[in-house]
Amino acid sequence: MTSLSDRQLGKRQRQELMAELKGLKRFCLSLTGSDADADDLLQCTVERLLERGIPDDAHTARWAYRVCKNLWIDELRSREVRTRHANTVAQTGEARDLSPSAETQSAGERSLAAVNEAMAKLPEEQRMALTLVAVEGRSYAEAAEILEVPIGTIMSRIARARKQLLPAVE
Repeated sequence: MTSLSDRQLGKRQRQELMAELKGLKRFCLSLTGSDADADDLLQCTVERLLERGIPDDAHTARWAYRVCKNLWIDELRSREVRTRHANTVAQTGEARDLSPSAETQSAGERSLAAVNEAMAKLPEEQRMALTLVAVEGRSYAEAAEILEVPIGTIMSRIARARKQLLPAVE
């Protein structure tokens, strides 16, 4: 078992974390669907890593993705609790349409919007697996380790996600 007693990242870990920030930001964006939320999640992830450290024998990038995923799951749970509470206090019934109008988008932007919308409709587990493998270029084994599931689970999640996305890109 490795020690985190000094709680500081070593020089190598800092360099590896810095090199991974761009990919980690994309992962945050795929989870949150919002630039502002992605920035917040990335900041929380880096703060957590700096505050609690990374085990010496851990793969820095995999550890960072795992911390990010866990923080996002915690945030979703918090939001659910806040939403439930707000709904019991007062029912507003207001719904806002946040999708951009199709008239103002070019053909490429419409295609991208359709894919983003289809990605947002995917179950969280499928979206995380697909993002790690298809967007971030992680291997199935790395994605399995980051998400803490068997490799076969990653493969089936990605297959189901791709099947659901196919109509959106056709």
